[in-house]
Amino acid sequence: MADNSKNQVSMLDLFRTEVVEQGKILSAALLALEQNSAATDQLEALMRAAHSIKGAARMVGVEPVVQLAHSMEDIFVSAQNSEIALNADYVDILLQGFDKIASFAHLSDDEIAAWQANHATELDALLKLLSRVKSQEEIKRPAAKTRKSKTVTKTKKAEVVLPPKVSIAEEAVNEDKDRVLRVTAERWNHLMGLAGEVKVEAGWLHPYVISLTQLKRRQIELAEILDSLRGSLDDTHASKTAINILLLAQKKISECRMVLAQQTSDLDSYDRRINSLSEKLHRETIKTRMRPFSDGIQGFQRMVRDIAKTLDKKVKLDIHGLAVQVDRDVLEKMEAPLNHLLRNALDHGVDMPAQRIQAGKPEQATIRLTAAHSDGKLSIMVEDDGRGIDVEYLRKKIVDKKLVTTAMATNLSEQELLNFLFLPGFSTKEEITDLSGRGVGLDVVLDTVQKMRGAIETTTRLGQGTRFHMQLPLAMSVISCLLAEISGEPYAFPLARIIRVVKFPCRDINVLEDHQFTQIDGENIGLVGAAQVLGLGAQMVTGEVLSVVIIGDRNNRFGIVVDKVLGQRELAVQALDTRLGKIQDVSAAALLEDGSPILILDVDDLTMSVEALVRKGSITKVTTSAGEDAERVFKHILVVDDSMTVREVERNLLENAGYHVDVAVDGMDGWNAIRAFKEYDLIVADVDMPRMDGIELVRLIKSDRDYNSVPVIIVSYKEREEDRRRGMEAGADYYLTKGSFHDNTLLEAVVDLIGTAQT
Repeated sequence: MADNSKNQVSMLDLFRTEVVEQGKILSAALLALEQNSAATDQLEALMRAAHSIKGAARMVGVEPVVQLAHSMEDIFVSAQNSEIALNADYVDILLQGFDKIASFAHLSDDEIAAWQANHATELDALLKLLSRVKSQEEIKRPAAKTRKSKTVTKTKKAEVVLPPKVSIAEEAVNEDKDRVLRVTAERWNHLMGLAGEVKVEAGWLHPYVISLTQLKRRQIELAEILDSLRGSLDDTHASKTAINILLLAQKKISECRMVLAQQTSDLDSYDRRINSLSEKLHRETIKTRMRPFSDGIQGFQRMVRDIAKTLDKKVKLDIHGLAVQVDRDVLEKMEAPLNHLLRNALDHGVDMPAQRIQAGKPEQATIRLTAAHSDGKLSIMVEDDGRGIDVEYLRKKIVDKKLVTTAMATNLSEQELLNFLFLPGFSTKEEITDLSGRGVGLDVVLDTVQKMRGAIETTTRLGQGTRFHMQLPLAMSVISCLLAEISGEPYAFPLARIIRVVKFPCRDINVLEDHQFTQIDGENIGLVGAAQVLGLGAQMVTGEVLSVVIIGDRNNRFGIVVDKVLGQRELAVQALDTRLGKIQDVSAAALLEDGSPILILDVDDLTMSVEALVRKGSITKVTTSAGEDAERVFKHILVVDDSMTVREVERNLLENAGYHVDVAVDGMDGWNAIRAFKEYDLIVADVDMPRMDGIELVRLIKSDRDYNSVPVIIVSYKEREEDRRRGMEAGADYYLTKGSFHDNTLLEAVVDLIGTAQT
């Protein structure tokens, strides 16, 4: 019995899915048929959709849906056979039938079972209406209801019942669709994380390819030495035994060279393939978040149609860019703003049919919704060909509401006046209706757009129409960023919020009233160090060129001085733990290709932080090092430890003393870094590490003629005498315990071995 119950629940879920999916076709085709009654090609799709819903409803015993779908199917078959014609009034009734069917997708199992008993009269009335469509009886449309009210308390709303929200993709009526696999957001985020880990792990292979290449070069050198040795033995008439041993050694080295060459080639090829594959996996995983713009505007055609009818207006919604790919989070957040803008266009923008004819316009107004990719952003425009905005009337309303003085209003530009439309509580309507007059709507649009790190611009022409143009990020999960180094660490600036990035000589810094600035394109830009804004101390710039990221708005711009610009990256955004709250000047985090974390800066926060420093008069100057200071060489130290905490403690301790420090996560990583990347002045290593321990690392360093002069300090938790003796015998110059972090022992040992940080 339990199994039957579970099966019934599963069948009802399938029925709901069928109603939603077939509802897409029903609604889109009915709206297309209403716009063009000659579009008889829609009837086949309508008949099949109604038939599928009827079959699904019969399987689970939902009799009301069976009756409604059957009646609608009969109508579509008759229309296909040219026995009846479907006009706008008949489409109205068919849409009512669809709405009722669609509502069953939102009912619980118990509500579905009890629906017919509680709504028998409603069902009978709807079936009679459908019967009148089948028999082509005249349908009288109800008179339009009064919508106006002079006071809030006496407002009478128009009796408009909008359809339940159903997932509709208007552009896909007659097209084959790809199969859809539903995955929870939590599961997807987990997959996204795994794809990122694969990409990071794939990057570990490249250092080994470099190591093998260097080993192959060493073998070539060894072979050359053996060749020289053989020549020397021939000259000295060495014994036959010695020459045979040498020949055997040459043969073995030749075999090793062949094996190593093949292995190096194979590993290099595998490295390229695995990196390419991991990059594709990561990129495709990110793409799974992308959805067509059409998924975010489901139901807008129906909403515009129904509201236009209540307003006695004739309006066509023209949508472009249905296939434009947008991040799902952007689509979800944009639904409410677009809803407000369309309603605003219907009520405020579109004029009445008689007024349009008198103005020489088509009787039917057009609202155009357009989505496109532009300059790395998502561009969305909502424009109408209605009455436009009377800017002078708007100026008067602003003064009447005492938002500005008359003198100030006179000097406001058109764009500044239009910005008042987005203020909470501001409306140009004299009376309040169910659609407008309360000043709610456009402020919601602006708030949402700003939270998404976007911008909105309004343009209008009196008598010709109004356009709202939104520029938004293509994705909330992946953003283009400029990477910059600040106090030795990388940080990310979202590209969409950067005005400009410039480099100029330090000599171009000017000082006025103890504040630094520079002139860029004739505009004075104040300079402030990124390190000071982020609370990392004073900004110190080495060299003769300054790297500056310009942020702000049209009225107030600042130049944020960074150590250096590292380039542009596409970063997968990782939300910070909500328990941390809002971190000042930081919006999110991400991982770089090597797996290291990076903070994504909040440019709005940065702007406010700079303004706060300006108000307090506490901005410090950016100091530059040139001449004698610029010629100083800083010594490099490599810290090798598998503990992230220990690595960071040692790195901070040494960097605070002025040394330049690199880190490695284990002995193998350290050995690869030593050979492939830098000539270090000192190595600081742990003992117990995976893949290669510290003792083996020290032996390798001291046995290599290129690196045996580099001093090595072992820092270990092991304090026994035999452990110390083992480290010193391997070649370490100092053996310290990790308790030396808390005093000057480590720094004293460093200074003793290589001197102070600068030479």
